[in-house]
Amino acid sequence: MTTTSAPPIGGFQEIDGRRIFVHRSGRGGPAVVFLPGAGAVGLDYFGVQQGVSQFTTAVVYDRGGTGYSDPLRLPRTAAAVATELRELLRAQDIAAPYVLAAHSLGGFYAHRFSQLYPRDVAGLVWLDALHRDWDEFMPSDLSLAATERTAPDLEQLERMRPTLIETHTELRADYPEQVRRALIDAKVSAEWLRAGIAERTALVALARELQAGPGIPDVPVIALTVAGDRTSAGRTSMDAALIGSVSHGEQRILTDTVHHRLCFDRPDAVVQAVRDVVDRA
Repeated sequence: MTTTSAPPIGGFQEIDGRRIFVHRSGRGGPAVVFLPGAGAVGLDYFGVQQGVSQFTTAVVYDRGGTGYSDPLRLPRTAAAVATELRELLRAQDIAAPYVLAAHSLGGFYAHRFSQLYPRDVAGLVWLDALHRDWDEFMPSDLSLAATERTAPDLEQLERMRPTLIETHTELRADYPEQVRRALIDAKVSAEWLRAGIAERTALVALARELQAGPGIPDVPVIALTVAGDRTSAGRTSMDAALIGSVSHGEQRILTDTVHHRLCFDRPDAVVQAVRDVVDRA
C-alpha cells in the first residue's frame, strides 16, 4: 500500500498480487465506472458517484500506482490500465456491460478499454476527456508533446501546496468530514503529486497506442465539453467528431466551469448525462 493513510471509505481488491482501491455504491445496471484524470483519484468523483448511485451501481477506483492503490512504475500503457480495470470489475462481480464516465486523461483509458472489450461497454460519458486525435485540433503550442514539456514538476507543486490545500478544501466542502480531511491530506503528499506528474509524461505514446486501434464502439455517448479557454474551439470540434461517429451521440457545452472543476461545479450536469446514457443503454 502507499505510504499515505488508509482510505477513509471503500476498500481493496487484489489484482495480480497488488491491491487496487475501489469504492462502489448503489444497485442495478448497467454499472457506471468513473475513470479519473491525471493527478485525480477515485474519491475526487465521490460527489457525482453519490448522485449516480441513486439510480444504478456507481464505481470509483484508483489505477495501479495512483491514489490509495499499491505503487507501480508509471507511466503505463493504456492496455495495461484497461486490462487492470476489467479484472477489477470482474473480481468485484460487477456485471458487464458498463457505462464508462471518463474525465480528462481517463478518456484515453476508456477508449482503450472500448477497443479491447467493446462488448463490455454499454455507453460512454465524455467529461471533457482527452482524445487520441488531440493534436489534429489544437495549435502546436497546445499539442500533447508541448503539454508534456510544460507540465509542473514536483518542486513547483510543493511550492504551491498552500494554494492546493485551499483549492482542494473548497472543492470538497460538501464531502463528509472524514472523507474530505483524509483525501486532502493525501492529495498534497509528495507521493500522490509524483504519481500525477508521472502519468502526464506519456500523452504522445498513449495517443499513438490508441491510433493503432479502432474508434469507439457504436454505443450511446454524451460529451460534456467545457468552453472558455484557448482549447475551447478544439475541444468543441473534437467532441463533435466523437459523438458524430456513433448513432446516438450528443454534445453538451458548459460555459460556467473549467476543466478540473467540472465534477465539482456542475455535478448536476454530470449526473444527468450519466443518467441519460444509462437510460439509452
